[in-house]
Amino acid sequence: MELLIDVFGYLSIVLHGLTVLAQSIALGGVFFLVLLARPLAAQLGSDIVRRAARIAAWGSVALLVAEAATVALQTAALIASVEIPLGNALGANFAIAGFTKIGIAALLALLLFARGEKAPTVPLVLAVLMELVAATLTTHAAARIDGRAPLLVAAWLHQAGAAIWIGGIPCFLMTLGRLKDGAAFRSVGARYSRMSMAGVAAILLSGATMSVLYIGDLSGFYGTAYGVMVGAKIAMFLMLAGLGAANFCVVERLRANPATPVTRMRRFAEVELGIGAAIFFAAASLTSVPPAVDLTNDRVTMAEIVERNTPVWPRLSSPDRADLALPALQTKLDAETAARKAAPQVAFVPGAGELAPRNANDIAWSEYNHHWSGLIVVLVGLLALANRAGVGWARHWPLAFLCLAVFLFFRSDPEVWPMGDIGFLDSFRDVEVAQHRGYVLLIVVFAWFEWRVRASGWTNRAASYVFPLLCAAGGILLLTHSHAIANIKDQLLIELTHTPLALAGIVAGWARWLELRLDPKANAASIRIAAWVWPAAILFCGLLLLSYREA
Repeated sequence: MELLIDVFGYLSIVLHGLTVLAQSIALGGVFFLVLLARPLAAQLGSDIVRRAARIAAWGSVALLVAEAATVALQTAALIASVEIPLGNALGANFAIAGFTKIGIAALLALLLFARGEKAPTVPLVLAVLMELVAATLTTHAAARIDGRAPLLVAAWLHQAGAAIWIGGIPCFLMTLGRLKDGAAFRSVGARYSRMSMAGVAAILLSGATMSVLYIGDLSGFYGTAYGVMVGAKIAMFLMLAGLGAANFCVVERLRANPATPVTRMRRFAEVELGIGAAIFFAAASLTSVPPAVDLTNDRVTMAEIVERNTPVWPRLSSPDRADLALPALQTKLDAETAARKAAPQVAFVPGAGELAPRNANDIAWSEYNHHWSGLIVVLVGLLALANRAGVGWARHWPLAFLCLAVFLFFRSDPEVWPMGDIGFLDSFRDVEVAQHRGYVLLIVVFAWFEWRVRASGWTNRAASYVFPLLCAAGGILLLTHSHAIANIKDQLLIELTHTPLALAGIVAGWARWLELRLDPKANAASIRIAAWVWPAAILFCGLLLLSYREA
């Protein structure tokens, strides 16, 4: 049970992100079906209407599964922490709201699978509206005392806008992939643009309201974890807005010339969906921290941010492992038990719900790791840029990532195997260690695939997508990553470094995706820009790591 409580925070963020993503696709699919596919059925054909209904149906199934897993996790954690009967736990507000969402998702799936494109509009729309109400009752707004009504309305609008815009993209992509007629492209693009603009307006209005009422002032924006994550969402929203504006330009060109190529619109929409998913996970991270207005103490000041991020010479020498807090404590305990001839004591048990001790040498160890990692990533970025400039041998740049993976495998967590006394399997009981191992695996996989693509000329096109997808996924995971540090200010100062890293990883991944997916003939300029952006983003990550400090 201690392990469940220890991992609850991270698992709840991941599950909540998946739930919001599934909810948006399910509800967005219904909006697309009702507002676009059916009104244009005569022009699009019944097959597209049927497929839109199927996408919404499978989104509803995903929502049902994700919400059921969320309720199960929260119920188990509640029982484990306060030891109440199962019946009492299932009567809690979160469980009631969760079961309501599960029931509505089941109803949507039943209607859409049974009736398909002929599913009745009124029950579908009512189910969508009720799902949004139930989802709103699980947000921060439902727990507020002051300003509750406008926050509830804003939360409802925010989720509705996300569903209309981002949640409708899978259906939009499906439609574009099956149309051949320029007039049909123009009709779909124009109507979906109007839907997207309505979604954007809802997001902007609700986002501004929640920012004022949840953040309050400028210090709440830069001095709290809540404000920093909102800043990350704003940055990604601006990326989406730029892509949406570019697609709107394509729609306008279609009005004048129905033969205008729409490949760029499709590829930009793919990236919109990927960045939208990242926003959903950032939103899920917000649920794990209190609103900025509730954190009046322990805010980070601008002076502290400037001091921490003022460049200094990288730390290139490491303290001895024996001088770290945990090994030193274990050595002391071993000496004491040996003197008393008592049973051995373990200094730290992963998953027991306690934070491992840290001292100044632990900080130096972490900075050393980040700075050497930064040197390797800078090398990767420079080699990738050189390869883009035409230096042939620089195509082997992905191999440097394998060096980074080996370095992190040994250095990330000195208290666990292979350097420490905690076994390999036992180490996965610690959430932070498990995340570090996951990052190492991601690095190995995308480095290997990308090197084979560049050096061996793999003809399998799917292999070339491994690097951009895992790079973007790594950025999303970094948005959900947290360090096991008791000091709130130190946690935030680290997050202020990691959030730009996550955003740069997302940019790098989707820029590379565009380089691969755009039409070389019709979108040559866009490909050239994307081809320079992603290695520059990797170089930026390396420079951020070189400036990383924990003290």
